[in-house]
Amino acid sequence: MCIRDRFKTESKRLLDLMINSVYTNKEIFLRELISNASDALDKLYFKTLTDNSDIKRGDLEIRIAADKTARTLTISDNGIGMTKEELESNLGTIAKSGTLAFKNANELDKDDMDVIGQFGVGFYSAFMVSKKITVLSRAYGSDEAWQWESEGLDGYTVEPAQKDSYGTVITLYLKDNTDDERYDSYLETYTIRELVRKYSDYIRYPIRMLVETQREKTHECTCDHDAEGKCTCDHDHDDECTCEHDSEGECSCGHEHDEPEYETVEEDQTLNSMVPLWRRNKSELTDEDYNSFYMDKFHDYEAPLLHIHTKAEGTLSYNSILFVPAQAPYNLYSKSYKRGLQLYSNGVMIMDSCEELLPEYFGFVKGLVDSADISLNISREMLQQNRQLRAIANGLKKKIKSELEKLLKDKREDYEKFFKAFGLSLKYGIYESYGMEAEFLKDLLLYHSAKQDKLITLREYVDTLCENQTEIYYACGESIEAIRTLPQYKYLIDKGFDVLFMTENVDEFMVKMMNGYDGKPFKSITDNDIHAATEDEKKAMEEKQEENKDLLDAIKAALGDSVKEVRLSARLADAPAGLTSEGPLSLEMEKVLSAMPLGGETKAERILELNPDHPVFDALKRAMQAGGEDLAVYSKLVYNQALLAAGLKIDNPVEFTDCITKILTK
Repeated sequence: MCIRDRFKTESKRLLDLMINSVYTNKEIFLRELISNASDALDKLYFKTLTDNSDIKRGDLEIRIAADKTARTLTISDNGIGMTKEELESNLGTIAKSGTLAFKNANELDKDDMDVIGQFGVGFYSAFMVSKKITVLSRAYGSDEAWQWESEGLDGYTVEPAQKDSYGTVITLYLKDNTDDERYDSYLETYTIRELVRKYSDYIRYPIRMLVETQREKTHECTCDHDAEGKCTCDHDHDDECTCEHDSEGECSCGHEHDEPEYETVEEDQTLNSMVPLWRRNKSELTDEDYNSFYMDKFHDYEAPLLHIHTKAEGTLSYNSILFVPAQAPYNLYSKSYKRGLQLYSNGVMIMDSCEELLPEYFGFVKGLVDSADISLNISREMLQQNRQLRAIANGLKKKIKSELEKLLKDKREDYEKFFKAFGLSLKYGIYESYGMEAEFLKDLLLYHSAKQDKLITLREYVDTLCENQTEIYYACGESIEAIRTLPQYKYLIDKGFDVLFMTENVDEFMVKMMNGYDGKPFKSITDNDIHAATEDEKKAMEEKQEENKDLLDAIKAALGDSVKEVRLSARLADAPAGLTSEGPLSLEMEKVLSAMPLGGETKAERILELNPDHPVFDALKRAMQAGGEDLAVYSKLVYNQALLAAGLKIDNPVEFTDCITKILTK
């Protein structure tokens, strides 16, 4: 009589937790069982290295078989197998890892001896999809076979069995389908193939399966044959018909060429790739190898702009292949975009998108990391050693920056393509870190230079500063063309200064976080305290300011709280007026914030600057002398004109049109 044993060490509650709570994704059960089979093959291979066995690595394999009628899925291997005692110890004790014990006993530390399982709970994930599991096993070197069987919480049985050779066969009796789950989908060849490719593609042993496929039936030729056995129609029946045809398309040989018939046959197929690209020597690989791998694995129709193949060794070892796409995905800056790298442990995928491996500003990078040093916790879905993960992430971060700097230096055109696609990510990285990443990223930034009429780095700008220039001048706007219309821009260009065009919303917010570059502060051309004027110009303007103080006060009174101050300026070129700002909020920031749902009331501290050498200023003085309401009308017109030139909305359109009407009808 068979005696059912209870699970040792742990309670039913723990097993129930293992089956129903630890694993959140049911499909990983196949990964776990394949990994266990791979470990069994590794153990056998290691053992045979010392016992003069004729077993070769090429003889070892994992097989999968699906029986839709019986609703069973079978995973088998010709590995080391298990004795009765090992079945009871490894499968009868939850969280008891035979693989870990084997690794410790044999002090495995070589790359080709790495085994996967360490915690002894992966096997139990199979109960998520199975109502019963049998494990038939015969240990290498033993004549006895044993079968372990369990239906889950009620315990297990171990009985003598028959097996012709060493190895293990695990048979899953799948649960019945429910409204929410189709368990028999795991019997479909397509599903099995996809799960193997997703999680276990780089297991070092072949994973094979008999797959039903269609092939064309071959037919014997029914034509007349001559004495030598040759078909008299001279038709090669293995190829397309080459005989002459009549006007209706009938073959002139008189032979009836039937439509091809197909038959179903079973074909032994290998489901996995086995040899990971990232473990091969870089010297063996070509750009085409990397491009093909990237396009196939990450489903891109275009080759990547850059690939980065890294092998790190030391206290923490890992292999990585990273790719910078040629184009930004359409949803890169949306919540739907899924960033992160694929994470592998010894060729077994742990996570499809590990966000912790990349900073958000490098989120456009695709690729993977494989490390034998990454330990897994009981679920294999969560990393046990966050410190190790942070160390890898830090190494990858530095490597990506280094390769981008190299691209900038050696292939400027390619780097400019990269920056046009992903430069916004770098800017957000500086802004969202409140400048903490500015030192790391600043030399990767490019901006269009007004003077050089091309994209330049901040270093290239600083290296070409005008004599005695102490600031980095920039201008924000919707486009380069719009910026060129600003009167402040014309003033600086005429003086020989260079201006950096910043045309993205984040730009001015970002530079506020950077605290300058190489000791030079950033200065917007619309800031009120820009230091481009000479001392003589400053002195002359101060004198004009004092002379026209009453007029400026009257204009300020007419405009009220719309402006903080009205002053004269020498940097307006041929424009009658212009707007600048004072304080932390610039005019460009105001435009960006006003476009947001709750930012409509946000206003910069506006300063109206007037050109004392323009005819409009003379008109204002005459209106002041004449008295009446003309000065107020003229002041509002000039102010609204400055608003439009700065790309801002008119505060009161009705009042603006009334002022125009008064001027036209005067």
